[in-house]
Amino acid sequence: MQDAAVRLKNLAEQLTGAELPIRVRAWDGSEAGPPGAPTLVVRHRRALRRLLWKPGELGLARAWVAGDIDVDGDLYVVLDLLAEYIWERGEDARTLADNLRDPEVRSAARSLFRLAAPFVPPPAPREEMRRQSRLHRHTRGSDKKAVSHHYDVGNDFYELVLGPSMVYSCAYWESPDATLEDAQRDKLELISRKLGLRPGMRLLDVGCGWGSMAVHAAREHGVSVVGVTLSQEQAAYARKRIAQEGLTDRIEIRVQDYRDVRDGPYDAISSIGMAEHVGADRYLEYANDLRALLKPGGRLLNHQIARRPQADESAYTVDEFIDAYVFPDGELAPLGTTVGLLERAGFEVRDVESIREHYALTLRRWVANLEAHWPEGVRLTSPGRARIWRLYMAASALAFEHNRIGVNQVLAIRTPEEGTSGLPLRTRQWREGFGDFSPSGV
Repeated sequence: MQDAAVRLKNLAEQLTGAELPIRVRAWDGSEAGPPGAPTLVVRHRRALRRLLWKPGELGLARAWVAGDIDVDGDLYVVLDLLAEYIWERGEDARTLADNLRDPEVRSAARSLFRLAAPFVPPPAPREEMRRQSRLHRHTRGSDKKAVSHHYDVGNDFYELVLGPSMVYSCAYWESPDATLEDAQRDKLELISRKLGLRPGMRLLDVGCGWGSMAVHAAREHGVSVVGVTLSQEQAAYARKRIAQEGLTDRIEIRVQDYRDVRDGPYDAISSIGMAEHVGADRYLEYANDLRALLKPGGRLLNHQIARRPQADESAYTVDEFIDAYVFPDGELAPLGTTVGLLERAGFEVRDVESIREHYALTLRRWVANLEAHWPEGVRLTSPGRARIWRLYMAASALAFEHNRIGVNQVLAIRTPEEGTSGLPLRTRQWREGFGDFSPSGV
C-alpha cells in the first residue's frame, strides 16, 4: 500500500498543530499535500531514521547532504514556507514534546518508528566536520582545521560559484541589474576609498582569500599589500594570480594566523568576511592585535556578518547545520557587540554601513551560478558538498532578506593622542530623495 506520504503529512500536522504548506512525495511513490505546491521529496526511509536519531536541524541537514531528501520546485519558496511553518511559529523541542502527550500524536509517532525501520543509526555524511572536543575552539590549530574544512574544497569549485572576481563576501550593488563582477569590483573600490589608500601605503589584508582585495589595492591604488590566510589552496591560487598580474613586487601572500603577524605598523587593515571565524571569546584579542599593527591614524575596515541580539545573550547557540557542514566554529555577534569591543580595544569607530540587502543579491547570484553548472559542481567536489553549498547559500539569502542576519562595514581608526582622525568633516553624502548614499571624501 503506497501511503508513506500521507502518513508523513499527517504526523507533521499532528506534531505542529498546523496544516503542512508543502507537498510531500515519499520513496514509495505516494504524494500528499496541497496540489501544485512545491514538493519535499523523501527519497529514502533512511531520512526518517536520521531525524529520529538526531531530531531537529542536524538530522534534516544529514538527510539533505546524503540526498535522502530533496526539493522539487523552487528551493527558496520551500525554505520560506518551512521557516514560517516551523521556526517562525515558535515551535521547539519542548512544544513538540508537549504535543506527544496527545494519544493520537503518540500513535502517529509509533507509526513513524515502524515506517523508519530498521531502527539503526545511519552514519553521518563524510562531509560533516568531525571533532574530538569542543573545549579548545579558536586555538591556532583548531582555526586552521576549521578554515581548511570550508575553503580547501577546490579552487575550481569556487571559481564556478563565485565567478571571475573570486570574492567570497558581500558585493556592493549600484543596481540589482549589475553583473556580479561589477558589484564585487565596486565593493573592493568602496573599501579602498574608505581606507583612504594611496600609493606607497602598506595594507594588511586579514583573511585575504584568493587575493582579490590585495590585487585591487596594489593595481588600482599603488599600495604594498601583505595578505594572510590559513588556507593553503587560497594562498597558492592568490600567488599564481599575483604573478600573472605582474604584482609580485607589491604583494606578499602568507599562510599565517593573524595573531602571528609581527611586522607592523601598517597604514591600513582590511578584514573582509574573516571576523566571523574569530569567536566571541577571542574577539577582543583580535581587535587589540589589529590595533597594535596599525600606525597612529591608520584605518581598519571590518566587514562582518551580524546576527540580531537576543534577550538572553547567554542562550545563543551556533546553527547546527552551519557548524557541522559550512563554517565550523563560526560565531556571529550583534553589531553593537562588535562595535563595543572595537572601542574597548582603543579604536575610534567613525562609520558603520549596513549592506544587508546587498548580501541577499550576492548569494542569489552564487546559487544561480552553482545551479547553472550543477553537474560540473558535483564533479569538482562531491554531490554532498554541492548540496551543502546550494542549501546554505539559498537559506542565507532568505535570512538576509528577512532581516534575521545582517552584514556591516565598520570603519575604525587608531586615532592619535592629539585626536586628529584624518577624516574630512563629512565622509558620506546622502542622495536627495533616496534611501541610500554614495561615499565621498574617504
